[in-house]
Amino acid sequence: MGRDLKRLVSAGLDLLFPPRCCGCGGPGGLLCQGCEASAPTLELPYCGRCAHPGSHRATCGCGPLAVDGIRAPYLLEGPVRKAVHDLKYRNLRAAAPRLGGLLAAWMEKTSVPGELLVPIPLHRRQLRSRGYNQSAMLAREVSKGTGLALARDALARVRDSAPQVSLPSRLERARNVEGGFRCVGDVRGARVVLVDDVVTTGSTMSACAEALKSAGARSVWGIALARQPYRAA
Repeated sequence: MGRDLKRLVSAGLDLLFPPRCCGCGGPGGLLCQGCEASAPTLELPYCGRCAHPGSHRATCGCGPLAVDGIRAPYLLEGPVRKAVHDLKYRNLRAAAPRLGGLLAAWMEKTSVPGELLVPIPLHRRQLRSRGYNQSAMLAREVSKGTGLALARDALARVRDSAPQVSLPSRLERARNVEGGFRCVGDVRGARVVLVDDVVTTGSTMSACAEALKSAGARSVWGIALARQPYRAA
């Protein structure tokens, strides 16, 4: 009954205050069809390992990563950047179903090997501060849309490291998350797909993949809604 009441209240609020598009501010939902169609997508060429746009594996310079590959449908630009920012930093949790639905629809058409979705975890301090894990919210929507199993708590972030966005170099980012994750779920023999909102250097996904493979995962790929082009300082 409580869940039904929440849905009824949510529907009523949508009627009284229709959600505005994160991209253009107009009607049509949290990301209108026009902004979705105009959102820059990640196109070839890109690195086959870390998905850095405009580069090939031989010239990317991403170095060895424990993750088997990373893929993303969008570049972190335009309306997608705004929508991700609002979800992550402005408490716009209502954006998660829309963005997660886009990620699920893309994954249905993309050959990313895996059957177990695992979101990138937040440290408990950061989770208390924010109140939610946006990657877990996206992973839940991907699970709904694709039918893939979700292991929401398979990974734990055991070190409260500095935000990756604050670190300029690829090496600093890799060191910042090294040994920062522990697998606390049963992933033996599983083909895991990590889920995050944004990927930049791939260091976080690589650290997570290392923990998962140490616990027996057969393979670990990563998907994110958007790829942030990396520019070394």
